[in-house]
Amino acid sequence: MDHENKGYSTRSLHTAFPKNDAYNSLHMPVYDGVAYDFESSEEIELSFAGKKFAHAYSRTSNPTVEYFEKKMKSVTGAQAAIALSSGMAAISNVLMTLVEQGGNIVTSNHLFGHSYALLKNTLPSFGIEVRFVDMTNLNEVEKCTDSKTRVYFFETITNPQLEVVDIQALSGLAKEKGVVLVCDSTVTPPYVFNSASFGVDVEVMSTTKFISGGATAFGGVVLDNGSFDWTKIPALSSYVEKFKNESFMVRLRKEIFRHLGGAMTAHVAHFMNLGLDILALRVDKCVENCVALSQFFKTNSAVKSWSYPGVEESDAFALCKKQFSGKPGAVMTFDLESKERCFEFMNRLQIIRRATNLNDNKTLIIHPESTIYSEFSDEEKKEMGIRPTLLRLSVGIEDVKDLINDIKEALG
Repeated sequence: MDHENKGYSTRSLHTAFPKNDAYNSLHMPVYDGVAYDFESSEEIELSFAGKKFAHAYSRTSNPTVEYFEKKMKSVTGAQAAIALSSGMAAISNVLMTLVEQGGNIVTSNHLFGHSYALLKNTLPSFGIEVRFVDMTNLNEVEKCTDSKTRVYFFETITNPQLEVVDIQALSGLAKEKGVVLVCDSTVTPPYVFNSASFGVDVEVMSTTKFISGGATAFGGVVLDNGSFDWTKIPALSSYVEKFKNESFMVRLRKEIFRHLGGAMTAHVAHFMNLGLDILALRVDKCVENCVALSQFFKTNSAVKSWSYPGVEESDAFALCKKQFSGKPGAVMTFDLESKERCFEFMNRLQIIRRATNLNDNKTLIIHPESTIYSEFSDEEKKEMGIRPTLLRLSVGIEDVKDLINDIKEALG
């Protein structure tokens, strides 16, 4: 089969197993063991020396996880993939692989709260400087870039600000400056966004969200698009002569990932494998619901403002159509008149759940200012665009008329 020219779902469903299954199973079995036997001492020596690939211990590699990584390469076209225990593990492993003590990262202050905290509070304690700018303003990004800048890190659509950057323009600047362009594409999964075609070097995502198939398990993945010259990154200097274009992934897998211990389990990988196969169906339904809800919000006077980048009213609509096939995920935001009104509204909902996650099959709502961003000061919240009147809606696959009625009744 000419695999590369097939559509997303066909590629996911028909990715070949790394090895033939003894019983010809149609689904990759769950290999839940910890250690693996070798036929000889010589074979295990070759494995540990990195001269012959084989599974030895499931914290470093596992057959079911390997298949998930292979599927991710298949649906994205990435050169290499590595699965981890969470989206935060994916982000932290990438940044610690690429940035040495004294190096710096340029990023946005419009980020998911825990990503912001990692960059603001944790990485500086390891001697890594982080510079926060408006990533939609290339002049600001360029002004904050110097000879020690290693990474531009951004979210394809920021959560919950719903800000969208011109990725090709940012990629052009990154290439000019010799900086690795790293994106978190959690909100825009591979069915709607191909990071390599827009000049992204390394892609990370929380597979807990869309990919898991509806919040069945949590995990993360890192994808190397094979587009960066790793000789420009000092943290990889001891790897580039031997591993060349694979230097980033080799250091990540053999050093950072292995030493920090953020491995994905076989059972989690099984859920991810199943979730990838039905991703397109779920995304299309979620986006359809978001568009319908946008029309409802537009006509309801109790809603003071609302935002979804997949409709023409959004300033980001043209970019989303270009970059994400017009399907920019399933996260919406809207404002009510006060924090008290937000709480009253949330407490009256019957179908929509009060929970902190994205891209569950169920529609979820959260008040970001009092939850995800509660640890930050009022000044920091203001810088991040987090208002006490803001609600975040992660839209699921329910019948949209039931979602609209639930919101309408809760608004009173």
